[in-house]
Amino acid sequence: MARSIRKMRLTEAHVALLPARIDDPRPPPHDGGGSPPDSYYSSTTAALIDAVPSNGDMWLFAFGSLLWNKRFTSVEERPGVVRGWHRDFCLGPDTRFRGNPEAPGYMLSLDRGGQCKGMVYRLPREGLFANIEGLLRKEPPFPPKWVTVVTALGTVRAISLVHPGRGTEYAGHLTDEVVADALARAVGMMGSMAQYVYLTALHLEQLGLCDDRLWRMQEMVAERIERAFPGRIPG
Repeated sequence: MARSIRKMRLTEAHVALLPARIDDPRPPPHDGGGSPPDSYYSSTTAALIDAVPSNGDMWLFAFGSLLWNKRFTSVEERPGVVRGWHRDFCLGPDTRFRGNPEAPGYMLSLDRGGQCKGMVYRLPREGLFANIEGLLRKEPPFPPKWVTVVTALGTVRAISLVHPGRGTEYAGHLTDEVVADALARAVGMMGSMAQYVYLTALHLEQLGLCDDRLWRMQEMVAERIERAFPGRIPG
């Protein structure tokens, strides 16, 4: 019997009320200090591959935008659960990619405590270095961590883009109300946070990976957009 998919309050109609994207709100620094050196990507990739046994496989655990915007190649995928980490809007404030200085955004990462449902992907051995390095270049410059993923076919060790929980760009422990207020307004050069929340919640629902907080967040973001644009949402 097919699983019933819940109807989301946040829809494409809500997302369409916000700008699709804005021009880069802050040009990259001329001194190149905004990104790690190339050696960071190559050395981090090499260290991750070296940690895999010679006869083993490299797995990647995805929990957010990688579920709907795969920036890597895989040959197998499974639903799985990571314990000791939870999905949270703790990466921020973002004032460039999906936010701006006047309306910053907060993106998903894994923070300590609880558990997280997601998808684990087995990466092909051929072209593995380029596959991982290419992904790292599109993600925040935090070295991935190794996590244990429990799946129906057994436990696998996987890398995941976990927030280190210290230093800059950490916004853990914000209330749902504060996060929803920000996400309903934030737009950057890659798009809006409303779109980010919509696509992530939609794909988790379609995959059967219930996340109560994210489901509540999509409802709160939709309510705030409706309040900002009265009478603009059909029905």
